[in-house]
Amino acid sequence: MSRAPLWFEALREATDRGTALALRARRGLHALERQAPGPRFEGERLSWRLRDGVLEVELHGEPCNEIGRQSLRELERLAEVVRRGAGGARALLYYSTMQRGFCAGADLRELHEELGRWRARRVPRDALALGVGAFLRRIHAAFDTLDAAPMLTVAAVHGFCFGGGFELALTADLLVADRSARFCFPELRLGLVPGFGGIPRLEREVPGATVRDLLLTGRSLSAARAHDLGLVTQLVGRGKALSAARSLARQATRFDATTTAEAKRFCKPLPRRRLREERRRFVRRMRAPLVEAALRRFVTSQDVRPYLP
Repeated sequence: MSRAPLWFEALREATDRGTALALRARRGLHALERQAPGPRFEGERLSWRLRDGVLEVELHGEPCNEIGRQSLRELERLAEVVRRGAGGARALLYYSTMQRGFCAGADLRELHEELGRWRARRVPRDALALGVGAFLRRIHAAFDTLDAAPMLTVAAVHGFCFGGGFELALTADLLVADRSARFCFPELRLGLVPGFGGIPRLEREVPGATVRDLLLTGRSLSAARAHDLGLVTQLVGRGKALSAARSLARQATRFDATTTAEAKRFCKPLPRRRLREERRRFVRRMRAPLVEAALRRFVTSQDVRPYLP
């Protein structure tokens, strides 16, 4: 069975009142759901396994773990694993095996292609907004589950940590970064605001002036500066982030799981109202014609680093 494009599929989710089974089939999740999600998985974009009480999640999608339709399916599967207890894991660890970095953000080329398909079908912009909203709800549901996981979560970061990748990293309780890491919200260059929950999550971690700097200038934040601000818990040499993050995660496995979950609920509440507001603003911006033009410039750019000014 062929899978419908993610954005067109999201529109059908938002408007179709069919059965839950039909919805799951349209999402392309039926093949994954034949097996109950478990603590070991080998996917196209993500893999994970339980190791010494830590669920280690490896990001390995070329070229730099961009988040598109397949990544979303596997993130939803991971979220289901977490909801079911993560196989008894006491900590959760994310890391990337891609040389360029942790994650360069949303798959903008895929998004550009989907918008082109919508334009060819003459889908009204209001209908497009419904589809985008449905897609964002899926992303937020997965990210919120990871954010609120009842265990310590640690992200080992190097290189690019931009846009949606930065938003994924911000679901973790602790960030360990090597000196190559850079953090950035490039969305304004596309006529958009962050949409995967980045601003409300970042507001928990750093002063408002830093949030405004990152959002409104599009400048990137170095690992050293992020450490000075308290966003990065531990700053290490190049290539050392994963080993340091593993040490932190293993330390968390020594404590009572119920106590850890209670402490985390108290010290890291989800900013639900702000997350909903961010989604609404992103959907509103997607109606603007300049977004498609900015995406076209991005996908045709010959710049080796089109994410940066």
